[in-house]
Amino acid sequence: MTKLEAALLVAVTLASAPVFAADPCTDPANLTKANDALAKARAQKFADAVTGASAVLAACPTHAVAVQALGNALVGQKLYDDVIARMTAVIVAKPDVAYAYLWRGYGHYYKKQPDKMVGDFQTFLRLAPSAPETAAVRQLLGALAH
Repeated sequence: MTKLEAALLVAVTLASAPVFAADPCTDPANLTKANDALAKARAQKFADAVTGASAVLAACPTHAVAVQALGNALVGQKLYDDVIARMTAVIVAKPDVAYAYLWRGYGHYYKKQPDKMVGDFQTFLRLAPSAPETAAVRQLLGALAH
């Protein structure tokens, strides 16, 4: 076998080797896209946020930052049934995604469903006791108790 034939054999072998895709849930590119969607949601560019977050969630349906961005954007657009449905799907797939409970809770809040809201907010507080949103959630729960 000549050097050229050996090189061609190596090239063909490498080209036909299985390619293992990175885990989309830990892919840095998806984290960047999710953070961008979250920034857009916070800037009230809700349609862009939904598009970006949905793209990440298509690859990783429980991506925590994308869930946060999507929930924020759907509530911002007053799509309460959508946020409840989308966050419920996340919770069914992975029950420890704290922001799914937060945004589903806000969906229930705006739909005037306090019993469901309280349960979601309490679960959010249990899963993410040091999240920046906990003070607002505690305030809402406190106001409801009085």
